[in-house]
Amino acid sequence: MAITAQTKLDAGKLRADFPIFEQEIRGKPLAYLDSAVSSHKPRQVLDKLRTFYETSYANVHRGVYTLSEIATAEYEGAREKVAQFVNAPDARELIFTHGATESINLVAYAWGLDNLGPGDVVVVTELEHHSNFVPWQYIAKRTGATFTAIPLDEHGELRLDTLDEIKRLGNVKVVANNLVSNALGTINPVERLAAWAHDQGAIMVVDAAQAAPHHAIDVQQLDCDFLAFSSHKMCGPTSVGALWGRASLLEAMAPFNLGGHMIRSVSLEETTWGQLPYKFEAGTQPIAEAVGFGAAVDYVTDVGIGAIEDHERELLAYALGRRLEYFDRPAVRRIVRDAAAHDYRWSSIVLGIVESPPFLLRGRP
Repeated sequence: MAITAQTKLDAGKLRADFPIFEQEIRGKPLAYLDSAVSSHKPRQVLDKLRTFYETSYANVHRGVYTLSEIATAEYEGAREKVAQFVNAPDARELIFTHGATESINLVAYAWGLDNLGPGDVVVVTELEHHSNFVPWQYIAKRTGATFTAIPLDEHGELRLDTLDEIKRLGNVKVVANNLVSNALGTINPVERLAAWAHDQGAIMVVDAAQAAPHHAIDVQQLDCDFLAFSSHKMCGPTSVGALWGRASLLEAMAPFNLGGHMIRSVSLEETTWGQLPYKFEAGTQPIAEAVGFGAAVDYVTDVGIGAIEDHERELLAYALGRRLEYFDRPAVRRIVRDAAAHDYRWSSIVLGIVESPPFLLRGRP
C-alpha cells in the first residue's frame, strides 16, 4: 500500500483564500481569533454559493424540470460529502438541519418525548454547551425523568468515577456529551461514555460542533447513536448543519417538524411520512447553504484534518513558549496583581493567563 506524506499546512497560502482578510482594521491586517464561535468563508465556498444561485437554483425533489434536477443532484451530492466526512454507514442517516442546536433539539423532542418518563435518567456533563444541556433539561422536566450531570475534576476533565453513583439514580436512558468542550477545549472520552451508555441500555448523543473543524470524526468508531455539528464553524455557511443518527432509531422516531417534502401522502383521515432522511427535512430546506456545506467539507478535507491538528499543536507550543517568556517577569506579575484590587473582571482574565490550570493549556480554542 502506498504511503502518502502529510502535507504541512501553509497558513499564509490559506489566508489568501479568505477575502475578508484582505482588509485592514485600524491600519493593521485583520486578525480574527473567534473562529471557535464562527469561522470565515474561503473563496471556494463563496464561489460555490454564488455559482449555485446564479446557474442552478430551484427547489429540490419537487420538480421534473432541468433546474430542479440539477439542484437536487447538488443537494444530495452535498449530503454524500457530509456523510462521508463523519464516516456514516449510509447517507440516508445524514439529515440536514439548521445547525447543531436544531439537531440536538430534534433528538430531544422526537426521541425523548416518546422514550423518557419517571424513573428514567438523562445524563449530561458539566462541560456541555447550552445547546446540549438545556434541551435535555427541558425534556426531562416535561417527561418526569431525572436530569443529572457528570462533574469535572480539578483538571477540567470528566469524573468518570461518578458513573456508578449516577447509575443508582434510576434507569439511564440518555447520555449526552460534547466531543470537544467549547469552554475549556477538553477532548472528552466519548467512546468510553458510549460503551457505558450502551451497557445501561441508553442512547449516546454527541455534540461535535467544536470537534468537526479540528478532528477526524468517525461515528462508527465513536459508537454513538446520534452526532450533531454545524457548517458555520468549519468554513461553511450559517443556518445549516447536520444530524447523523442510526437508521433504526431514526425510523422509529416521530417527525420533528411537519409539512412539505417530509410527507409521503395526505388524506383527511391520515398523513404518512417520507423515508429517511426526508422524514426529518420539512419544508424548503436551506438548499444553497447545504451545497455550500458540501463545498466547506471539500475545503477542509483538501487542507487535511491531520495538517490542521499538527498546525494547532505548533501554535499551542509557540503560545506556551511566549506565555512563559512574557509572564514570568516580576514586573508583569506585580501589575496584574495590583489590578486585581481595582477590576476583578479584567484581572481574572489576565490572571487566568498567568496562572492558568493545566486543562486550559491542553485543549484547543
